[in-house]
Amino acid sequence: MATLSSTFLEIAFIIYLIAIFLFGGSIRDKRNKSEKISKWTIAAIATTILGFVSQLAYFITRWIAAGHAPVSNLFEFTTAFGMMLVLAFIILFFIYKVAILGLFTLPIVVLIIAYGSMFPNDISPLIPSLQSHWLYIHVTTAALGQAILAISAVAGIIHLVTVVDQSKSSKKTFWLEFIMYILVVTLGFIIVTSTFKGMDYQADFNWIDKNEQEAVMTFNLPALVGPHEGELITDGKFQPLVEMPAIISARKLNTVIWSVVVGSILYGLLRLILRKRLAAVIKPFTKNVNLDLVDEIGYRSVAIGFPVFTLGALIFAMIWAQIAWTRFWGWDPKEVWALITWLFYAAYLHLRLSKGWHGEKSAWLAVVGFAIIMFNLIFVNLVIAGLHSYA
Repeated sequence: MATLSSTFLEIAFIIYLIAIFLFGGSIRDKRNKSEKISKWTIAAIATTILGFVSQLAYFITRWIAAGHAPVSNLFEFTTAFGMMLVLAFIILFFIYKVAILGLFTLPIVVLIIAYGSMFPNDISPLIPSLQSHWLYIHVTTAALGQAILAISAVAGIIHLVTVVDQSKSSKKTFWLEFIMYILVVTLGFIIVTSTFKGMDYQADFNWIDKNEQEAVMTFNLPALVGPHEGELITDGKFQPLVEMPAIISARKLNTVIWSVVVGSILYGLLRLILRKRLAAVIKPFTKNVNLDLVDEIGYRSVAIGFPVFTLGALIFAMIWAQIAWTRFWGWDPKEVWALITWLFYAAYLHLRLSKGWHGEKSAWLAVVGFAIIMFNLIFVNLVIAGLHSYA
């Protein structure tokens, strides 16, 4: 059953790639402009739905194989988040019929699935605190809320790519290009992790954890940074350049550093080959965008996603925390960043409704909000040790 679920996920990944091509075709198609939905768009959304069904089949079969909701580690949660993002896009597409939303959403989904697939995907028993029906109530609701909020960032990126003048350098072009750079760094993570996984690289360290206990930490990338009081016990492997304190997961920080290095090199090569900013490369796809409609999509995504996120990431989380750890709140890093995310989107709604922050200002806020969500998903899980560390 576990093998079957992996097959469904791989099929969904391939189908999403095909759907990206079809959405691109729908944007570039010069014919049938009088039709509200072109044949390219119909094919693209049908393909996307087929991919979602395949990914949903993965989710269900893995749930059956594991005996619990597949959201208990970073691989499972990230792939579930990608599935929720596709679901949110499909719903909003049928409301607004905007094809370019798919052209920008699905590449992010593909990156998210590929990113999650780089982590161990073995099915393992749940630790006692996770053996609760609140696992799927809290986590799936939080993932759905984040996915709907993420659509606002996609709409924001479309808006910014359309309105930011790429003919001259400015703060706007810098930050928009920084968004493109982060996407390339994610691709760099996938490349470097896949490469060393193919080489079967492994280096073990004895180290002292934050509880002053001896433990073994395994690196699957050459250790640029090492664990607290670490001692390399695998012959012939790379010695770390610097040692991290026990509160920092050296193995996961090492992965982040490798991703940034490889992603930066890849970004530099792309700029050298294309001879222009990446945002300028994709700008032609947005020339016929209805900015008012895109702005409306961004706002509606937050208006819908914010209460769902509040319910899943805060209310359900606090109920489960009381049951599992006998306290509603403990200032765990994951809890803190969930609160920061909530406060940010509350501020977004306040500025939008009370201060009139529409259009470009709203788009920038949506992108910053998604950056907070991804920081919570990637950096907090990978680098900062806490009760919510997935992988």
